[in-house]
Amino acid sequence: MKNLFLFLLLGLTFSLPAQNLPKASWGTIHHLENFKSQYLASRNIDVWIPDGYSTSKKYAVVYMHDGQMLFDTAQAWNRKEWKVDETLSLLTSEKKILNCIVVGIWNNGTDRIAEYFPNKIFDLLGETTKKNVVNKFFNGKKAMGDQYLSFIVKELKPYIDTKYSTFTDREHTFMVGSSMGGLISVYAICEYPDVFKGIASLSTAWLSQIDPGYEIPSATFNYLKDRFPASENHLIYMDYGTGESDKGYETTQSFVDFIAKGKGYTDKNYRSKVFEKAGHNEVAWSERLNVPFEFLLMKMSQ
Repeated sequence: MKNLFLFLLLGLTFSLPAQNLPKASWGTIHHLENFKSQYLASRNIDVWIPDGYSTSKKYAVVYMHDGQMLFDTAQAWNRKEWKVDETLSLLTSEKKILNCIVVGIWNNGTDRIAEYFPNKIFDLLGETTKKNVVNKFFNGKKAMGDQYLSFIVKELKPYIDTKYSTFTDREHTFMVGSSMGGLISVYAICEYPDVFKGIASLSTAWLSQIDPGYEIPSATFNYLKDRFPASENHLIYMDYGTGESDKGYETTQSFVDFIAKGKGYTDKNYRSKVFEKAGHNEVAWSERLNVPFEFLLMKMSQ
C-alpha cells in the first residue's frame, strides 16, 4: 500500500511536451506558455473559457492544480483526465452553478511536492523528519508552499482578473485540487481567507502513509487547529475513496472533520464525503467532480 501511494504521489509530476497543446471537448482553452513568476520557475497555464463566454457577463474563477491533467488525456502522463470542461458545461447548462472559468496551473514536474507542501506545517516538523522529507521528496529543496501561493495570489490572479471578465472578490474565487493539490488548497484558504471563498480537496494527501511516526499529520492538525478559516465566510469540501491508497485516509480525515466542527462548520458550509471503492486517480475524481463543483458554485443571485 505504501509503495502504491508513493507511485501515485510522485507519478503526478510527469507531463507530456508543451507543444502538444490541450484541447477541450466543451468550451475553449487559452494556453499560456511559460508564465513567468518572481516566486517560482515559470510554468504553463491553461485558462478554460465556457461556450458562450461574453465580456458583458462576470465569471467566478476556479484555480486548479496539476493543470495538465484537467482537460485532455493527450496531455496527461497516465492518459487520464479530470473532465473538468465536460462536468462544468453540463452543470452550467442545467443552471446548477455560477458561470465560471477555470485556471489550470501546470505542476512543475520535479518541484511539485515541494511546491504543494505548506511551509508552516513543514516548520512544525522535527529536524530528522525535515531532512527525510527534503531528501526523499523535495530534491534537496525546502517546502515551497508559501511561494506557490504567492505566485497564485499576487501574480496569476491579478493577471486573470485583468485579462478576463471576472468577479474579483472573495465570494467568487475558489480553489480545487487532489492529493497534494488538495493539501495546498486547504493551506490556501487558511493563509488567504480574504481571497478564497471556498476550496475542494479530493483524496487529500495527509501523508500518514509516508510518515510511520505520524509526525506530518500531527503537525498538520496542530496547524489547522490554529489557522482554520472562519466558518461564516467560507465553504470547504473534502473527500476520499476506499480504494487504492485512499483506503487509509479515514482516520486522518476524521481528525480534520473534528477540527472543522470545533470551528463552527456545519453541513451548510462543510462537506466531508466517502466514495466506496473509489481510487486515487483522475478517473475516480472525474466521476465525482460534480459534487464539489455544485457545493462551491451553487447557483445564487449574481
